Amino acid sequence: MELFFAWLAIKGGFMTFRETTIKYIKDILRAKTISEVIYAELQEAHLRKLEAETAAEYSDAAIKFNDRRIERLEHRLFQHKQENN
Repeated sequence: MELFFAWLAIKGGFMTFRETTIKYIKDILRAKTISEVIYAELQEAHLRKLEAETAAEYSDAAIKFNDRRIERLEHRLFQHKQENN
């Protein structure tokens, strides 16, 4: 995307749909630089870390929820047994 804006600044105007499409295809097919590959992997690593943190937060919440649920149910069971004696 940065290349697009750089090219746009050089040309001094907007590209047509055809020019944009050709440029997009050329960018996809060209060999990526080491910096581009590293940057893409870095972005992927950040995304995976955020997903893992979200999963950990969800798991923690599920554990706490079920701990409270177990306590509540055990208390109800104890009350029920006391009432029936």
